[in-house]
Amino acid sequence: MKSLLIVTDAWHPQINGVVRSIERTVDELHRMGVPVEVLSPADFFTVPCPTYSEIRLSLTTPSALRRRILAGGYDHLHIATEGPLGLMAARVARLLGLVYTTSYHTRFPEYLSARVPVPVSWSYAWLRRFHNAGQGCMVATSTLEQDLAARGFVNLMRWSRGVDHQLFRPREGSVLPETLAGPVFMYVGRVSVEKNITAFLDLDLPGTKVVVGDGPQLAELRGRYPQVLFTGSKTGEDLARHYSSADVVVFPSRTDTFGNVLLEALAAGVPVAAYPVMGPLDILQGTGAGVLDEDLGKAAVAALDIPRQRCRELALSYSWEASTRQFLNNCLAAAERVPARGAA
Repeated sequence: MKSLLIVTDAWHPQINGVVRSIERTVDELHRMGVPVEVLSPADFFTVPCPTYSEIRLSLTTPSALRRRILAGGYDHLHIATEGPLGLMAARVARLLGLVYTTSYHTRFPEYLSARVPVPVSWSYAWLRRFHNAGQGCMVATSTLEQDLAARGFVNLMRWSRGVDHQLFRPREGSVLPETLAGPVFMYVGRVSVEKNITAFLDLDLPGTKVVVGDGPQLAELRGRYPQVLFTGSKTGEDLARHYSSADVVVFPSRTDTFGNVLLEALAAGVPVAAYPVMGPLDILQGTGAGVLDEDLGKAAVAALDIPRQRCRELALSYSWEASTRQFLNNCLAAAERVPARGAA
């Protein structure tokens, strides 16, 4: 592969699993000597997304994007998101006859239906056309692959994720106030309605609940749950120390496709409590490093008894190097496929 361009609508200042996954994949590709660049909203004039100003929407034209892609001499495009930039890049790639892959990071139909009354079937029909038009659609787990295949998605390829074992590791002490009553049950991630955080905050649990993250629902939840500690967004070493300060990380989402948070918590030696749904099922089922239950409170309390070393050992089986090699092999395999015409 001579040159690879990753196109994404999700980029800084957003802090989420998509952005982190792309960043780490690009870092690993550079270490492997693979020429790769990222095309993101940082390269264009943008406007804030309605109701979610943290997300920036790129404003450009197909002709401008075509010139940019031709100037780079790329022989493969990977389109990471289904936003305005991703949609336009797919259109240009087809016009130029370039091989391109996509990835399915977000259960967009479920997210959309949580905000506006749009039938999930409509959204999936649109997404199916978008992803089936490329030479491969990368998915993080077997559960997601099975779900999308049943909905008519084709050319599905597995692309798992990794975790930084050095940054996220068990640590002594806590960065949380000493006055907090234990045990500490922590949520980490974007604070928005589709993450189902209220399912965690409404639980009757001993000790203290902590929410680490930022998002459009933060002010509302702070007002509704004054007994909860909201730390705001944390990154890097600060984030890693917050993980290790928890006794259990609670993952209440029912719509994530993977959940990088799960691996980061486990790498810090912290057990996870979650619903038995896509993502948690793929990572935790049968490992003994977390508890999955439709009764999330029961799962959270039971997770307190899990040895931290067991969590760490599971996290060590995931690496960004292995993830990136899987990604690169998918791109190479896609080049060998006959270009798809798309499917309805």
